[in-house]
Amino acid sequence: MEHNSVIEQMRQLIQLIAKHNHAYYVMDQPSISDSEYDHLFHQLKALEQQHPECIQADTPTNKVGGQALSKFESVTHAVPMLSLGNVFNQEDLFAFARRIDERLPNQKVQYDVELKLDGLAISLWYENGVLVRGVTRGDGETGEDITQNVKTIRNLPKVLSSQHQAIPEFLEVRGEVLMPKQGFEKLNADQEAKGEKTFANPRNAAAGSLRQLDPNIAASRPLAFYAYGIAQCVPNHGLATMHDSLHWLTKFGFEIAERQFLCASIEEVQQRYEQIQQERPDLKVEIDGMVIKVDSLKQQQQLGFLSREPRWAIAYKFPAQAALTKVENIDWQVGRTGTLTPVARLTPVFVGGVTVSNVTLHNIGEIHRLDVRIGDTVSVYRTGDVIPKVEKVWVEFRPADTEMVNLPTNCPVCESPVVMPEGEALARCSGGLYCAAQRIEAIRHFVSRKALDIEGLGDRWVESLLHLDLLKDVADIYHLHEHRDTLLTIEKMGEKSVQNLIDAIEASKKTTLARFIYGLGIRGVGETTARMLANTFQTLDALKVADVEALKKTPDVGDITAEWIADFFQAPHNIEVLDRLLAAGIHWDAPTAPTRQPLNGESWVVTGTLESMGRDEATQKLQALGARVSGSVSSKTKCVVAGEKAGSKLDKAQKLEIRVMNEQEFLAFLAQYGDSTA
Repeated sequence: MEHNSVIEQMRQLIQLIAKHNHAYYVMDQPSISDSEYDHLFHQLKALEQQHPECIQADTPTNKVGGQALSKFESVTHAVPMLSLGNVFNQEDLFAFARRIDERLPNQKVQYDVELKLDGLAISLWYENGVLVRGVTRGDGETGEDITQNVKTIRNLPKVLSSQHQAIPEFLEVRGEVLMPKQGFEKLNADQEAKGEKTFANPRNAAAGSLRQLDPNIAASRPLAFYAYGIAQCVPNHGLATMHDSLHWLTKFGFEIAERQFLCASIEEVQQRYEQIQQERPDLKVEIDGMVIKVDSLKQQQQLGFLSREPRWAIAYKFPAQAALTKVENIDWQVGRTGTLTPVARLTPVFVGGVTVSNVTLHNIGEIHRLDVRIGDTVSVYRTGDVIPKVEKVWVEFRPADTEMVNLPTNCPVCESPVVMPEGEALARCSGGLYCAAQRIEAIRHFVSRKALDIEGLGDRWVESLLHLDLLKDVADIYHLHEHRDTLLTIEKMGEKSVQNLIDAIEASKKTTLARFIYGLGIRGVGETTARMLANTFQTLDALKVADVEALKKTPDVGDITAEWIADFFQAPHNIEVLDRLLAAGIHWDAPTAPTRQPLNGESWVVTGTLESMGRDEATQKLQALGARVSGSVSSKTKCVVAGEKAGSKLDKAQKLEIRVMNEQEFLAFLAQYGDSTA
């Protein structure tokens, strides 16, 4: 068969399959049977096997997977994928419009109104019209590379083609991957027939499918992609509005959500919201609200961004869904930093598309505010269709024998006393060095650069050592040399690695009192406070027996921090670990007579970029003179050192009329005290 004829056949089959994919997955109107579709697909596959040199870049056979991955690679977004602010009622929507009008005085504002698709946001990169990368939103800054899986989405163009407009050299399209309702129902029916687990809702099914390491699984799921915006385009597309840019994308073969409105006023936006709320059950896809955007791209630019979201767009969510259920128990969970969080165990109930059986009650204050008790009937809401929340207790249904819930006196994990200083909302376990729930965080902090500085004892090592039961607390670090043979069994840990680790642990035994205090991870005790405590008390023994009043006299130690320190040293388990650390040989030089520190107890702030030194170095120089270096400006701040590109902290200092030094003035200031580097 002639080369051109083969290509022509392939192109015809690709176009036919694309047409039927669109009918099936997007329009929910299949125009051929499954067996006819399979026939077309296999015909193309057979042609490609016979003529591999003619395979087309946009072939749908490519997207039926590839090799399963062991993990996804992280990718940093060139343009952050910001989240949207939420509004839940007309009043807040109108307030959003007023803010825009204030920033754009005397300008006519139109709104582009789109469906808020309940799926997974992704970014697609096209180079010279070819899809080269697909990345999840992740945390907005960094996502996961899911290119293999993205290529399995049947309605998504792999190669851009258009008779209407030039193909950009580079294009980044943002959009939502989801599972249309019909496809979701069919998937669940198939799963059930196979005796496999079904999905709670289309969003979970879509997210679960996209995050499969094996692309063949994603390929078997009825996923669809809907574009909602352009992040980058080279050369610039030259379009003036959001509305036009979405329709421009459709000419390249992208799908956009089935409904889109252009509204001349915010009142019209409200009307469309109410209309869609009524029509919601009839839509082909699941939505959880509307997205309202200023239509003009120039106005979007003028409005700009807040730190995490654009000023020109908002998500207008549908009212939360609620259900009644019973509180079967209230457990207390201990977090990595020792925080105790109450969790209500519920009789499982279906709310907003998912089954809810656990819900956080946040803290003891919230429990008392709601007066929630074991045995109570409660209303559970999924606010914004996301996080379940206990909104109301039905006292009318309360059994007679219920009791008020109180804070536990001892940690449920390690039995150490639970403490909650006055004025604090969160209760914590005081056994920070001993508690198994806090073990990883305690070890990570203890070995960090500004604490005991044990190079090489990173998270991977720590996890392996915990798994082998060699680290129950930080004192066990200094007994690892007794387990050399076991250490050598850890993957990728040869003789040299093990010896280097043992040497680093041995070297860390010689430290300073300030570093040691900091390494204990006492709540509220940062690097500066640790140094102040070391200067004030001079010995660990003096610090251990200090009462709250004595601690409060230390510069940088407030009422609450003083209580945290006292509670820490009163917990027998912590003292046990301390004694073991000292017995292992941790030591520091005896205190020298304290010299007068000219900046003793003063609060300073360093901001911006300094040419002659890094901010860390500037901080150390100030601390050596007795200053407390803070990360924020307040009325108590003595002076702000402002380098290049100093931002809001400088503005605040000027507003509060706090002394500001530029870099030259700072260097001259240090020179007064004999700083030879200044």
